[in-house]
Amino acid sequence: MNSLPSYSGARISGCWTLRSDGSGGGEGSLDRLLPAVTTGLSPRKRTTSQCKSEPPLLRTSKRTIYTAGRPPWYNEHGAQSKEAFAIGLCGGSASGKTTVARKIIEALDVPWVVLLSMDSFYKVLSPDQQTMAASNDYNFDHPDAFDFDLLSHTLRKLKQGKSVKIPVYDFTTHGRQKEWKTVYGASVIIFEGIMAFADKKLLQLLDMKIFVDTDSDIRLVRRLRRDITDRGRDIEGVIKQYNKFVKPAFEQYIEPTMRLADIVVPRGGGNMVAIDLIVQHVHSQLEERKLRWDIAALASAHQAQPLPQTLSVLDSTPQVKGMHTIIRNKETSRDEFIFYSKRLMRLLIERALSFLPSQVHLVQTPQGEDYEGRTFDGRRITGVSILRAGETMEPALRAVCKDVRIGKILIQTNQDTGEPELHYLRLPKEISEDHVILMDCTVSTGAAAMMAVRVLLDHDVQENKILLVSLLMAEMGVHSVAYAFPQVKIITTAVDKKVNDLFHIIPGIGNFGDRYFGTDAPPDWSDEEMDEPSY
Repeated sequence: MNSLPSYSGARISGCWTLRSDGSGGGEGSLDRLLPAVTTGLSPRKRTTSQCKSEPPLLRTSKRTIYTAGRPPWYNEHGAQSKEAFAIGLCGGSASGKTTVARKIIEALDVPWVVLLSMDSFYKVLSPDQQTMAASNDYNFDHPDAFDFDLLSHTLRKLKQGKSVKIPVYDFTTHGRQKEWKTVYGASVIIFEGIMAFADKKLLQLLDMKIFVDTDSDIRLVRRLRRDITDRGRDIEGVIKQYNKFVKPAFEQYIEPTMRLADIVVPRGGGNMVAIDLIVQHVHSQLEERKLRWDIAALASAHQAQPLPQTLSVLDSTPQVKGMHTIIRNKETSRDEFIFYSKRLMRLLIERALSFLPSQVHLVQTPQGEDYEGRTFDGRRITGVSILRAGETMEPALRAVCKDVRIGKILIQTNQDTGEPELHYLRLPKEISEDHVILMDCTVSTGAAAMMAVRVLLDHDVQENKILLVSLLMAEMGVHSVAYAFPQVKIITTAVDKKVNDLFHIIPGIGNFGDRYFGTDAPPDWSDEEMDEPSY
């Protein structure tokens, strides 16, 4: 499989961080640890609160290997079963909060962890405040400097599994950048900041509260080195700001919140005993919250039920029946399989478009006469393919929808648990108001389709604006999707009644991806073992 492009905000196990080195280092005298002060200051560097997407993968010169995926975070009803586990990290400026957070992430060794920095949520400064900040006279260490309403809203949505947009704060200009970062999906959220415990609404969202307690002299050394080296500030200004704002704020607002902590970590990131205890507790909490899927129960839940009204099946005309005869035939050559699959895809997409909302539109013909026609009554159409087989339907959508935007989702099965796992996600921006055509060539149990729909809902796409299109579906998959998401429209060219013990559609079509791309499946292939799972 070709290397997939990275996408910030899709699969997150990386960090929101203020700087490349959040802690500085070591103990000892101030003179030894302070950076050398030169007569000419270095140019101020543009330092921002950044989102670095570091998904659990291994990159080689030839390919990308995904090492972990996100298991289901919702139940058979399609609703989120458990909220993400939120950890709050509080402590003085340069106490080593980010270092502790990163070490917790490393020791947890679980995918889908979000590190959210409070530094991203400084308020936008007025022109007068900008002037004060430039002369080190603005208090960034006061609770009023932070946008707690936006912070609470963001953390709450993340806990609920929703997609959120995070502001990017520029510490050189003391303002937010125009482009915000998108963050989505977490089993664990680590929220760190000097005022992490200063707001009651935030405290109610935290499942675990940790205070990082570091000696004040060490914190001053780290702050000096960071602000002089990374932000191009002069030593006099840093010390002035520390004595005027940072130290008093710690004593008045930060240190008193230590009593609210569940765990106090002395010495910061170097205290591995404390970090190990924290990790053990988080692991136990994640185990309690773990959702265990039962595919067999899912299969039997809707037996003998009539097909849902949200399902639309292409009329079985001689043409459609003839094309199915060709593509289902195991003797069909790859060339013919591709040709007739594409014909069916085109018919399927055209049928799906007929379910989009439209309105009356009056135009004038070249003869000067009025013609009462119809036009799409919506903001935009976006296609999302479930890799890899769903990608084969993209040309058919592009052929009939000019300039359509395309997103991609990769879902694979964990062979140990039997659960679908989300491995990769790339969605177009501002998708929430779009009508989305979700494409997968075959749907067996419906597990992958359910996960893909849940992802779209988490990005605020409206359920009644999602159309699931598939060349072939099993009744089980139809029922599973319709039961979980009753407003999703399902369109297919045929529905087969049975699924065997290996969850293959019977009589089925074989492994669509292997037949289309010319790759060979192993003798005991399973739809759910391929990177094109036919759930």
